[in-house]
Amino acid sequence: KYGIGTFGKEAYDFVDFLEETKQSYWQLLPTNPTGYGDSPYQSFSAFALNPYFIDLEKLILEGLLAAEDCKKLDHPYRRGIDYKELYDEKFTILKVAYKNGYEARKEEVEKFVRTSSWVKDYSLFMVIKNHFGGGCWLEWPEEYRLRDSKTLLKFKKENLEEIEFYTFIQYLAFKQYGELRKYAHSKNINIIGDIPIYVAIDSADVWANPTQFQLDSER
Repeated sequence: KYGIGTFGKEAYDFVDFLEETKQSYWQLLPTNPTGYGDSPYQSFSAFALNPYFIDLEKLILEGLLAAEDCKKLDHPYRRGIDYKELYDEKFTILKVAYKNGYEARKEEVEKFVRTSSWVKDYSLFMVIKNHFGGGCWLEWPEEYRLRDSKTLLKFKKENLEEIEFYTFIQYLAFKQYGELRKYAHSKNINIIGDIPIYVAIDSADVWANPTQFQLDSER
């Protein structure tokens, strides 16, 4: 259901399976947002979680969504994952959850932001990327590419809701993953993570921290 595996029921069932078969570890591929080619090794952030993994059933139970909101993705998938469909539909559904839940959870979201120093840059990066049609930040106008402070301040004010949305879905993803991880530990299952070997150049990490990478004066 809903196009892709998530941090929902099937993941919990898999933890139960690991316990029943006397396993101790669950090794994951990177859980970062997938970039070009739908690869987790080419991610727009080395810190963010992939919003595709947010479980919609949980959001329905929490009152952030209605089943009707999810109907476009509510069908079986059997021949692999249709990433285009996910890209087109899941963010639309998650925006409904944002509108229904952001104000009520604002305090929790702000706490998440305080403990996740990367998330402000990531959210801003994604909104600017969308603004320029998904293009690599190296192709953005200079004032955005080189992070001109006045330009970014003006952009933030004009796109506050969209920036809040990207922050909110990271809050949801980390909340759901944290609950799954806690459940796994309760069953004595340890999770082995994985990360991209290299930070992708088209990422919030490189854009926001250019002095940490080998870039020239134009970047």
